[in-house]
Amino acid sequence: MRGILPILFVVLIVALAVCAVLAIKSAKRIGGSVALLLFALIPPMIGNLLIIVSQDPNLSYAGCYIYFLGMNFAMFALLGFTFGYCRIKNKGRRWRWAAYALLILDSLQILLNLFDHKVFTLEPIIVNAEVYYRFVPLFRQYLHRIVDYGVFFAVLIIFLVKMIRASRLYIERYAVIFASMVVVGLWESWYIFSRTPVDRSMIGFGVFGLLVYFFSIYYQPMRLLDRMLVRMASELPDSVLFFDLNRNCIWANSKGLALLGVTRNDLEHIPQLLINLFGDAPEETGEDWTEQQCMEINGQQRYLFIQKKTVFDKKKRFSGTFLNIRDNTAEIEALQKERYSATHDATTGLYNREFLYHEIRRVLTEEPEKERVIVVGAIDEFEVVTDVYGSAFGELALRRIKEWLSCGMPEGSVYGSLGGTDFGACIPVSEFDPDFFEKTLSRCVIREENVEQHVFIHFGVYQITDPELEISIMFDRARIPLSTLRGNMKQYVSFYEEDLRDRILWNHQISAELPTALKDGQIVPYLQPIMDSNGILVGAEVLARWNHPTEGFLSPASFIPILEKNGLIVEMDRFMWRSACRILKNWKQEGRRLFLSVNISPKDFDVMDVEAELRSLVSEYEIDPSLLRLEITETVMGTDPEGRLKILNNMRKDGFLIEMDDFGSGYSSMNMLKDMPLDLVKLDMVFLQKSEDVEKAKMIVGTIIRLTRQLGILSLMEGVETDRQYHVLSDMGCQFFQGYYFSRPVPLEEFSENLK
Repeated sequence: MRGILPILFVVLIVALAVCAVLAIKSAKRIGGSVALLLFALIPPMIGNLLIIVSQDPNLSYAGCYIYFLGMNFAMFALLGFTFGYCRIKNKGRRWRWAAYALLILDSLQILLNLFDHKVFTLEPIIVNAEVYYRFVPLFRQYLHRIVDYGVFFAVLIIFLVKMIRASRLYIERYAVIFASMVVVGLWESWYIFSRTPVDRSMIGFGVFGLLVYFFSIYYQPMRLLDRMLVRMASELPDSVLFFDLNRNCIWANSKGLALLGVTRNDLEHIPQLLINLFGDAPEETGEDWTEQQCMEINGQQRYLFIQKKTVFDKKKRFSGTFLNIRDNTAEIEALQKERYSATHDATTGLYNREFLYHEIRRVLTEEPEKERVIVVGAIDEFEVVTDVYGSAFGELALRRIKEWLSCGMPEGSVYGSLGGTDFGACIPVSEFDPDFFEKTLSRCVIREENVEQHVFIHFGVYQITDPELEISIMFDRARIPLSTLRGNMKQYVSFYEEDLRDRILWNHQISAELPTALKDGQIVPYLQPIMDSNGILVGAEVLARWNHPTEGFLSPASFIPILEKNGLIVEMDRFMWRSACRILKNWKQEGRRLFLSVNISPKDFDVMDVEAELRSLVSEYEIDPSLLRLEITETVMGTDPEGRLKILNNMRKDGFLIEMDDFGSGYSSMNMLKDMPLDLVKLDMVFLQKSEDVEKAKMIVGTIIRLTRQLGILSLMEGVETDRQYHVLSDMGCQFFQGYYFSRPVPLEEFSENLK
């Protein structure tokens, strides 16, 4: 025994240690628990090894202590491994810690044997003429056995429960470990109760540890894998077919059988059916291949993706193949639809903006020598059509216009939608006919049931001079002449010119620079004196002047109409009102009582509360509202004459005086005079100067002056340039005068000097 068993023990101990190290290095979650168990099995084996080889009682005593304490350590590690291997999480946690506590207490009472000798003692025996020291169990030794066997039986119960509850495919991984534990337990029990001098059951401990390592780290349930793979292949949405090395079909899933229209009894016909369907397969080279085919199956066009995979054995010898056939029809049709949606407008079916730009760039690159024009078409007041007839009719109109464009575009054109109601095209100059656009496409009639609507389209045209220019810039240049045609029912096609571009750029520049100009003092109030019939200064009109840092002193005609058109005149007016109030406050402090007239644009009423704004200003600067005269035109009535009249009446009640500028320039002036709350009307000398019959014009002016006096309305003539004009108008009864005869508009500083 001392010759063979020690060698076997050493081999098993080394094997357990190596496997424990490998378990630690493995990526398995259970690796740590396995390593701890393997290391824990080594001490009892070492203890028994010392008992076997020792002829010294002291060394045998040490072996016994190592053996008993090692068994506790082994039970400790076995319990932890069991909880991890059987995936027991929260349940049984308290019992687990209770078992740990018992094992620790038992270890302490074993160590206490060093002092009270109530766990075990040794007795010498003769076996085969050799002396062995066998331990003799005392009272507390039985406590030790109860603890270890208790933990051991608890582990067996856990494994037994897992086997009962697990699927048949999983029993194997629990049954082998359970059986090995039963064998080791019985073997260890036989050793204890037979009182043999050598514990051969330690061999079972070593084998058990190696089995634990294998089943925890390397074991794969092949039956389970086979069943899963078959189930997975059967339920795949693809057709899967397996072939041996002679190309005989050995298995096919239900999809594969349905694709070929066969049953499992007809597997031998599958290779020929595949040839009939797809043609001859590539020669068998041991390489994988894939291909995409479009074919008609049962009267429908289908897209099939075919993939062949080759199977080799461990020696890299060809063993067979399998085909994976996937019906990609839905995916490819969805992709085609997605690509179409990405490149075409949803309503009209024309190219969308991005793809139109792409295609234009392509033709310009392929044929750079061919001259082309960019055309932008815009439907005039299309929102009125949709508002009256509904969005469905609007979409119908867009589709009809798309059809006309498709029929009317010359060969070699690229056209599409630019978004909304705008269309764009790139047309060869040699094929471009402006008359066709003017006479044919500009006037369209949309009919649906009893609805008939004329739709007008304007076109802006830009001839490409630099093919390298960005496509978006080309379309921007075509839009420049288009912007001049809005509302024009006489002209439908306009061409891009550089001076037109310059005007547009100037408009954008002025609009963009206005906030800075107001902030930096580039825009200042100029005052033009207003005199009474005795030639006495009574007030002034506040006029805006712009001293541009790069363009110099700008004429009001170069920026006021632009601001009127884009609505920024509101900011200009607000600034001039505040400036006027500031001047009036200074004059009040100087003891001067002069009025100032400020302009109110029709846009002001659309954007802000004019009444509240002006009331706030006169309150802030503490001035008499009658000294801040409000100058309006006939167009101020806009689309809401009743609302505007109410505002003007309220302002007169607040003390403001209302003046009407350019009286007589419109056709409704007399109605204005009758209905509007006016305090003064302004007449222009141009009315007299441009008249062919001067005497008749004088009679009309005289009549207006007399009429306004009878209505209690003051009159003011602007544009007076000569002494004779002044005296003639004064004799007619005109009360106030303004013009170059008295003074040009001057800066505030010069006006103040003249006052002094």
